[in-house]
Amino acid sequence: MTDLYPAVHEPAVETWPSLAPPRSNPVRRAGAAAAIRFIARDLPATITMDNRTYGRGGPGMLVHRTGPFLDRLGQDAGSGFGEAYLAGDWDPEPGTDLADLLMPFAERFSSDQDRRLLPKWAQSLRWLVTRSLPTDQENDRAGARENVSRHYDLSNAMFTEFLDPSLTYSAAYFDDVTADLATASYDELSQAQLRKLDSILDAAGVRSGSRVLDIGCGWASLAIRAAQRGAWVTAITIASQQALLAQRRIADAGVSDRVQVALRDYRDQIGVFDAVLSVEMIEAVGEKYWPVYFDAIERRLAPGGIAVVQAIVMPHERMLATRNTFSWVQKYIFPGGLIPSVKVIEQITAEHTGLQAHVIRHLGADYARTLRVWRDRFIDHWPQIADLGFDPTFRRMWEFYLAYSEAGFRAGYLDDVQLLLTKR
Repeated sequence: MTDLYPAVHEPAVETWPSLAPPRSNPVRRAGAAAAIRFIARDLPATITMDNRTYGRGGPGMLVHRTGPFLDRLGQDAGSGFGEAYLAGDWDPEPGTDLADLLMPFAERFSSDQDRRLLPKWAQSLRWLVTRSLPTDQENDRAGARENVSRHYDLSNAMFTEFLDPSLTYSAAYFDDVTADLATASYDELSQAQLRKLDSILDAAGVRSGSRVLDIGCGWASLAIRAAQRGAWVTAITIASQQALLAQRRIADAGVSDRVQVALRDYRDQIGVFDAVLSVEMIEAVGEKYWPVYFDAIERRLAPGGIAVVQAIVMPHERMLATRNTFSWVQKYIFPGGLIPSVKVIEQITAEHTGLQAHVIRHLGADYARTLRVWRDRFIDHWPQIADLGFDPTFRRMWEFYLAYSEAGFRAGYLDDVQLLLTKR
């Protein structure tokens, strides 16, 4: 993977005010340094800081600016590490892939208690250096539209540069997920995305004449695929620019007579459908509204209807431990988002609806492969993306987001599941 930015990056703070060097606090800086040393004792990676190395060896991390790096960690443990990367305070050692470097950290989150990043007593003090969820990311109707627009309306052209031709922005379904990630190809991704779309339609029993609701339709790849089977599709999104491109793609595919795209919140949809589909949209709903979301799915299902929800999930204990923490991903990528667990989905559907949910497929390893292709293409196509008006800090932000996510799926800290929902 070719490096396209300087070894030490300087963000434009007028554009990225959150990346301005934080005010130094000697106590917090010392605490962050102690945490780094503690973490590194059993970490299969190498952290080089002030010409000293920490860790047991492995993928290398080079800290360029120790003071700001430690200040960011000490100020906000939830976002500081990622912000330090955006600011150019650290980089992978030359020749080290970013996701490979992040893997040891992700593995600690997915492992047993005695191998977690911090001991239990230290975890109990995290509140001192973590921020709670902000009140301005509420997912009521107005807030949800603002939160979703900040990501999905970012630039249709930018997404087109790295997604496959179907513009499917979710985990693909590969033939072989055991192959070397370095061999993952764009052509392979294109076929895997179509396989994923078909797996959802097959599970929901979508065929000619089926009435289908696609909640959070993205750029309409699933709606188009369903219409090509002869289904009648209502596809809804609350991202205005996304809706415009979805309509154009539907027209180009020749299925405008079978697909209606609506700029509509899932809470406002009416009617009943034979199949209700929702692919990686629940992560943007917010914990407060999960019962509302599943109630809406149940209300839209015709008698005998089937719903399929594809969702990114995390272990239930980790979800409970982090659900009130303002994370780097929420701050920079998905405002208002929260990843659920399979257990909480089962609990909510059992307690608040008449739906029965069970997992029919795990796609965690597939998502790691999907993310690797996206990241490779994003970097390869960076000149074209930069021409759209995005700066080098944006490039670092998205590279970190894609690599961070890939590491989470590779480590098993994250999974992606397809759930079948039927009325009890």
